[in-house]
Amino acid sequence: MKKLLRLYFRTSLVLRILAGFVVGSLIGVLFWTLSRSPGATVPQTAIGYIAPFGQVFVHMLKMIVVPIIFFSLVVGASSLPIRKFGHIGLKTLGWYLLTSVLAAVLGTALALAMDPGAGADLDAWRRLADLKMTEASPVGANDYSPLQIVLNLFRNPFEALAAGNFLPIIVFAILFGLAIRVSIEAGDALQIKRLEALVDLLEACRDAMFKLVDWILEYSPIGVLALSIVNFGLYGPSIVGPYVRVTLGVVFGIAAMVFVVYPLLLWAVTRQNPLGILRRIKEPMIMAFITRSSAATLPVSIKTAEEELRIHSELASFSLPLGATINMDGVCVHLPMFAVLAANLFGVPLTLGTLVVLVITTVLSSIGAGGVPGGSLMLLFIILESMGLSAEQVAVVVALALGINPILDMFETMNNVTGDLVCSYAVASNENLIQSDSAKINDA
Repeated sequence: MKKLLRLYFRTSLVLRILAGFVVGSLIGVLFWTLSRSPGATVPQTAIGYIAPFGQVFVHMLKMIVVPIIFFSLVVGASSLPIRKFGHIGLKTLGWYLLTSVLAAVLGTALALAMDPGAGADLDAWRRLADLKMTEASPVGANDYSPLQIVLNLFRNPFEALAAGNFLPIIVFAILFGLAIRVSIEAGDALQIKRLEALVDLLEACRDAMFKLVDWILEYSPIGVLALSIVNFGLYGPSIVGPYVRVTLGVVFGIAAMVFVVYPLLLWAVTRQNPLGILRRIKEPMIMAFITRSSAATLPVSIKTAEEELRIHSELASFSLPLGATINMDGVCVHLPMFAVLAANLFGVPLTLGTLVVLVITTVLSSIGAGGVPGGSLMLLFIILESMGLSAEQVAVVVALALGINPILDMFETMNNVTGDLVCSYAVASNENLIQSDSAKINDA
């Protein structure tokens, strides 16, 4: 038994999750097939005993969503050297925000076009989690005017937390972190010492939350196994349809960002051949795809930026770590796909106001995903609950996401790293921070 446990923990977590998904899916299809026999009760009884193991995993993820996003955002915002980098730093932030918005808009448009979950049997999905559901009612659904959308960003964060409205909490965390940084740069020695101690405390809290995430992820193969059995056991092989549509939508969206959106932005700013630039950053792109970690790819990204793109080290050493923290374009493509899937499954009307809030929530919440293992999964709670879905409904969609998240995460991370390098090169080119001995990047 000890040998088996050692082998289990030595195996890559990704492989364990994928194995849990595959095995759980096969068992679930077997249960679904047996349950179609007249008078068969054993499969449904077995699913009833298995389901809590998956529900525990979903509840553990939900437990840590708010604190980990809050601490990550405050620490990230308070670490921005505003005075030191001035307009170049603000321009870098602006580029990251622009690409995130474009990614969120693209992801939303593709999700509407792909329409995952359209035509699904709603009664079957309700049985999936044994839900006693009322109609979903998004927060502020009666007034999605532009003014109300802006006002909802600045609600009391504690009131917003009680109401399940995450957007004001995200805005508050960003503003709180920026207020700390501005106070540090403008304060006297005593005030700086106090604020830096506060930042250290918040950073320690964030690191402790990361360790908690590690523990929860160690349980994730069991949770994925249980959730896959329940999903396929109650819904059968037809559940593959939403999986395929979501996967294709996310991969296509990321391909569009990398090979269409980024090249157009590069050409507009630099008037250079964007394919030549993309060729020079292929090494960190491949590294990000394999490791699924922007942080692990960061040394390669910095080396490539300085040696291949010839970006001044002062900018590269600032913009790329910052991008690894706050620039999550792949996540911005990914999240709207599951939001539209949830809307189709549970009958949530997607009005223009709902879509605007979806884009805003996606962009702002993605800022807090940097460095968080499985960050996009936790952000799903924020996105879906902002649509007014119940906890049980959110659990169903998260359960769907768990099975394919390791695959999607590879493409997302590659997109994130590519976006960091593209934005850094655009700023460097615009600010004349390309080393003078570099040749103009072209087809060669």
